[in-house]
Amino acid sequence: MEIIGKKHLEKLKIKNKGNILLHNAIDKLYDDLKESNWDYKLDVINERPDADCVHDDFYFFDINIHRVFILIEFEDNEATIVWCGNHDEYENTFKNNKNTIKKWLKNKGYI
Repeated sequence: MEIIGKKHLEKLKIKNKGNILLHNAIDKLYDDLKESNWDYKLDVINERPDADCVHDDFYFFDINIHRVFILIEFEDNEATIVWCGNHDEYENTFKNNKNTIKKWLKNKGYI
């Protein structure tokens, strides 16, 4: 699968230089995405138990104490990273609410 938007995770790695666990978790996520041939939501959930489908093909992945918001377009074999941050940033941005997530996605032009 092709990964688009790696810059979000690379910024997170730079911001957390000494956090080896986070760096390893991000690298593992990259590997899982690149090697995946997920065709539908159950594949994602079965292979990544930390994945949470929040709207259609949009998932949050918990990596270390951070949340990564990824759009997975199964038709085009693409995974687009659209947002990442720690859990506090997630709560401030999305309020733990699927309606807020949907509104954010609409405002950004993803849906």
